[in-house]
Amino acid sequence: MNKEHIKELFNLNTAITFLNHGSFGACPKAVFLDYQNWQRELEAEPIQFITKTGVAAYRKSKEVFAETFNCAVDDFFFTPNPSTAFNTVIKSLQLEAGDEILSTDLEYGAMDRTWHFYCKQSGAKYVQQAIPLPIQSKEHFLEAFWKGLTPKTKYVFLSHITSSTALILPIEEICKKAKELGLITIIDGAHVPGHLPLHLNKLEADYYTGAMHKWYLAPKGFSFLHVKKEFQASLDPLIVSWGYESEFPSHSPFLDYHEYSGTRDFSAYLTMPALRHFWLENDWGNKSVEARKMILEWYPKFCKLLNTVPICPVNSEFLGQMCSIPIRTTKPLELKEILYQKYKIEIPVTNKGKDYFIRISIQGYTAESELEYLYDSLRELLAEGIYLN
Repeated sequence: MNKEHIKELFNLNTAITFLNHGSFGACPKAVFLDYQNWQRELEAEPIQFITKTGVAAYRKSKEVFAETFNCAVDDFFFTPNPSTAFNTVIKSLQLEAGDEILSTDLEYGAMDRTWHFYCKQSGAKYVQQAIPLPIQSKEHFLEAFWKGLTPKTKYVFLSHITSSTALILPIEEICKKAKELGLITIIDGAHVPGHLPLHLNKLEADYYTGAMHKWYLAPKGFSFLHVKKEFQASLDPLIVSWGYESEFPSHSPFLDYHEYSGTRDFSAYLTMPALRHFWLENDWGNKSVEARKMILEWYPKFCKLLNTVPICPVNSEFLGQMCSIPIRTTKPLELKEILYQKYKIEIPVTNKGKDYFIRISIQGYTAESELEYLYDSLRELLAEGIYLN
């Protein structure tokens, strides 16, 4: 099946060159239909759905998820987004004045703001350890990161794949060392499900969240929080509702607290079986492998065009299905806007401080011709000298 036919499996506007799957992924038509069918069932008989049939479908979805991502069905719950998951975790940490959270200056802005909020309340310190770019090697990153460690460090927080710089970070090594040091690890894996192989039981992360609506192709509003057993009892519910001191408690207060938090449409959570079927039926795992190869091929080409250098070694250790290409611009917002308005290219312009990047996301439906079109469009903008220097 060629890329045009693959793209027909989605609802994407064909007039747009969509290269921003990393922000909000596209949902296949078949999965979106499954999502709508659950919503119709909910509206047809809301009482039975919310109390019985939907609950059974939720359990089935969790079973498929657990099998897919190698974890126990009782060690996670679904959330609408990673922000909800992180607020649940951080609010329960009981931060104290002087506590330090070791992180990096590569993290997602919403998460930085969350930490700043809770640290301001508690007197704890969010340490955004500087990571010099370009990164030379995994060892180079680890050395820079652990320079932020002090006797006051209690928690480690960082992305598995960063948002603005699109870098895969050595989470396994960091979690292993953190455990040896007695530190609690909180990992932002928003970009990981469907992007990299994920084996939650093998990771040493104490808390791990990921978004299913980015690379795993789920409907919007489908994420999860996985918590190691030794931390489940101390995780307070973000919303106190029927699951707290439940009249009909299950075998797990952890699940009662976090899965029964009031009336909501949880139809997106029920699409996991349909998602898994789509992945297997369309060999999407191999399409993801092909997408990663395209990133490795095209990243140097774009850097050469823009007269910049890659921010990491161009290999699979640091790069998946995204890459952030350094650019020289004094008009980042205008650049993003002209790419969309004039060229109909949906692509983000991101930044790390005063350094700006164009971040390319490649999904299984992305054609070489779309990257060629982006290349030609950037070359044209370079010649104009208005948005790119």
